[in-house]
Amino acid sequence: MKADYLIVGAGFTGATLAERIASELGKRVLVVERRDHIGGNAYDEMDERGVLVHRYGPHIFHTESRKVFEYLSRFTEWRPYFHRVRAVVEGKEIPLPFSLASLRILFSDRVADRLEEKLIGRFGYGARVPILRLKQEEDPDLRFLADYVYKNVFEGYTLKQWGMRPEELSPSVTARVPVLVSYDTRYFQDAYQAMPKEGYTALFRRMLRHPNIKVLLGADWREVEGEVRYRYLIYTGPIDEFFGYAHGPLPYRSLRFRLEGRPVPWAQEVGTVNYPNEYAYTRVTEFKHLTGQDYLPHTTLCYEYPEAYEPGRNEPYYPVPKEENEERYRLYLEEAKRLKGVYFAGRLGDYRYYNMDQAVARALKLFEEVAQCL
Repeated sequence: MKADYLIVGAGFTGATLAERIASELGKRVLVVERRDHIGGNAYDEMDERGVLVHRYGPHIFHTESRKVFEYLSRFTEWRPYFHRVRAVVEGKEIPLPFSLASLRILFSDRVADRLEEKLIGRFGYGARVPILRLKQEEDPDLRFLADYVYKNVFEGYTLKQWGMRPEELSPSVTARVPVLVSYDTRYFQDAYQAMPKEGYTALFRRMLRHPNIKVLLGADWREVEGEVRYRYLIYTGPIDEFFGYAHGPLPYRSLRFRLEGRPVPWAQEVGTVNYPNEYAYTRVTEFKHLTGQDYLPHTTLCYEYPEAYEPGRNEPYYPVPKEENEERYRLYLEEAKRLKGVYFAGRLGDYRYYNMDQAVARALKLFEEVAQCL
């Protein structure tokens, strides 16, 4: 078998690069995927109840990038969707990110008025304040609020999700879900927020439909490498695995999912409910909110259980953002720079906590580099 490019992985990064290389450069591409499906962790499928479920947990598309949104729009129609998340705090469901609306649910009007006034006065309406930044405030009321939110919203969830305290992680992690100084109850505030109308898998099928692209599923690329003649390799798997863990394994966190069908139209008022302090799971997602299948008389819930990553037993979902891990990654990056015709990208290849749109943006940028090298 001959190919100009061998791409390992059929997720957003691999599929975007395959489509661009095939369409724009007219090159032959072989995509090798060890799973039995395309789409990576964004893969979705109909369950036995006819609900479109995300096999690897909820994937909500949002981006500030017009370029990324318009690129993906070539392969899907969109269903407008604003994701809303609640967290159970002291027995009450509050909006996340923690906002002025959350204050009104948890505290008396008098206390909420005082805290709102100080938040707006200090940061301005609409500000997004990382919790660890808020904890540095000298004002006793703001410090009270910071300590309350940290203890009841962030600390327990972070311990379950990452197996460590917020202070032990890169500030980029806690900055992902800040305290929001507004009444906006949407989980994201990006300019573009929508879900693929027919699902992610349909989107990926269209991306990979080009006659210059061949896809091989259920195969480890090492097993087929000797049977494929190619000029360039694009690798979206774990970079430490590629180099045989020469500098030691890079830590990842994994997830376990439990799907539960219920004979009721709706089980939750919003798409996702977080449980920072109770239960072993971190959150419960009701897929019908995401897919718009409100005509179904039954529903499906997804429970997420974080766990340590163990190669061969589960999937590596999240690179663990700590400085010591970044130092180890840089050793692998130096190894990668010495290889000719080999590119690394994606969450696992770059060891970065990318959102879907960031993975696409990274792939589009890498394509420009690849095209210039021809």
